[in-house]
Amino acid sequence: MLKELEYPFDSEFILKKSKSLKKLLLADGASRVEKRIAVLGGSTTHDIVRMLELFLLNQGISPLFYESEYGQYWEDAMFGNEELNAFQPDIIYIHTSNRNIKCWPSAGSSDEEVEALLNQQYEHFHTMWEQLRTVWKCPVIQNNMEYPFYRLMGNQDSVYLNGRASIVNRLNEKFAEYARNTDNFYINDIHYQSAIYGLDEWSDPFYWHMYKYALCLKAIPWLALNVSNIIKSIYGKNKKSLVLDLDNTLWGGVVGDDGVENLEIGQETSLGQVYSEFQGYVKALKDIGVMLNIASKNEEENALAGLNHPDGTLRPEDFILIKANWKPKSENMAEIAQEMNILPDSLVFADDNPAEREIVRSYVKGAAVPEIGAPEQYIRILDHNGYFEVTSLSEDDRKRNEMYKANVLRAKQEASFTDYGSYLRSLQMKAIIRPFESMYMSRIAQLTNKSNQFNLTTRRYTQAEIEKAAADAAFITLYGKLEDKFGDNGVVSVVIGHKEAKERLELHVDLWLMSCRVLKRDMEFAMMDALVDACREQGINVIYGYYYPTGKNGMVKDFYAGQGFEKIGERPEETVWKYEIPDNYEKKNNYIEIAGAQR
Repeated sequence: MLKELEYPFDSEFILKKSKSLKKLLLADGASRVEKRIAVLGGSTTHDIVRMLELFLLNQGISPLFYESEYGQYWEDAMFGNEELNAFQPDIIYIHTSNRNIKCWPSAGSSDEEVEALLNQQYEHFHTMWEQLRTVWKCPVIQNNMEYPFYRLMGNQDSVYLNGRASIVNRLNEKFAEYARNTDNFYINDIHYQSAIYGLDEWSDPFYWHMYKYALCLKAIPWLALNVSNIIKSIYGKNKKSLVLDLDNTLWGGVVGDDGVENLEIGQETSLGQVYSEFQGYVKALKDIGVMLNIASKNEEENALAGLNHPDGTLRPEDFILIKANWKPKSENMAEIAQEMNILPDSLVFADDNPAEREIVRSYVKGAAVPEIGAPEQYIRILDHNGYFEVTSLSEDDRKRNEMYKANVLRAKQEASFTDYGSYLRSLQMKAIIRPFESMYMSRIAQLTNKSNQFNLTTRRYTQAEIEKAAADAAFITLYGKLEDKFGDNGVVSVVIGHKEAKERLELHVDLWLMSCRVLKRDMEFAMMDALVDACREQGINVIYGYYYPTGKNGMVKDFYAGQGFEKIGERPEETVWKYEIPDNYEKKNNYIEIAGAQR
């Protein structure tokens, strides 16, 4: 990741050097997923697209853009055009602002007139959103509204119903309510972004009247970062784990030198309060599925003593792995990724020491290493970078730390067995494997956009596409949940295949993926057994599988061979496999009890 695109960044530098930054990004050799993004603007959007491209490239997405003509967002959304129709967007971003509100009440408007105008303005947007959902069936990102740059009624402008600040607040709540109740619809919160940036500068009228920009030029990179965070979250490019230093990062002082009793943490000093607030923020990240780990140059005994400080908020049990030793932190980071079975580019590293940050930045490819600044800035910088942007929040997300901690216990138990089969039996595994069900649609879509290593075709699906496949008799869909004596792993595997009627009925596997945290536990065999059962029930005797190699999924290049498939075609971009279901098919899963299988 480019340091120049990490918050806090120099907006003027990014705007001036966008071409050279783009060249650097394209030359890094990173594997990126390509997405078509339609930007429908209520104001000038050229520089927004230019900045958005940089941030998306930095986050692992190669964007192609359609950009509406100035102010034509509603016309494009409602009626389309030849260029937009041919573009076939994967995602639509509607860049509007309070400059696009036409139904402002006057100071003399009655409450009834205000209500009618508010509803009229909301329906303008609501009608457009429903049209987009009907025609394109892809995720939509909509700006909410920033405050006006003046208040006609001063401090009462947000109190009186006919105040413009009040209209913005109420319209934004209507937008939020629609987003809460509508899948694949997301709010880009310029109401908050403009407040953080500074409303006077953000809404400088000069830029509107001179260039028809709804915000000042220097604020565009900040806006683009926020939009890119939503897009990368939708497509599974969020970071997964925050790896923290200890001394002068989670508390003030050096525990090995100063002693636990002299650490700055708690309410006794202003600096202690800063560290307490930071620990509270870090602990809250667990609730949105962020996995916490430690990489510290310390004796483990001292590290644990610091984490057990009576005034601290975080405890040793809040972390999955605690690497407290004297090895280079880059090595500890690599070990954390390996032991958790995630890629190093899933990590964010927070350390007060600039030398340690630079080493990790240089040797842990793809890891995010923010310049976290002074302790009172730690929260702001981690938060504003949006590494863990929430676009959906499932029960599996909330329990992710516990799931991975259970994996550590499984690994310890595995080490105590000399026979791997005995170890698998000791886990007392139970699985549910069924066609897609409504309660898991969001999680299934989320998994298709996150899994990279065990994903044979690396196809990505929106929730709408998942729901469409589930409802279509031409598809076979399966999800798998797995639990054992250490805990529930949640939904960990997904298969989607479409039927083709040729000389006989065939199934072609469009997607087969599994969470890496359940590798080598027979879940892949259990899914194969369920897929064979589903095929037999529908008179299908042959299955075709496909493997599309990427820089991340090499671990599954021979997956189909292990399931008994025959390789029938091979090109650099694809291998094709065939499986003739035998009449005497023998179950491959030996260690998982399948509960409640239904079709």
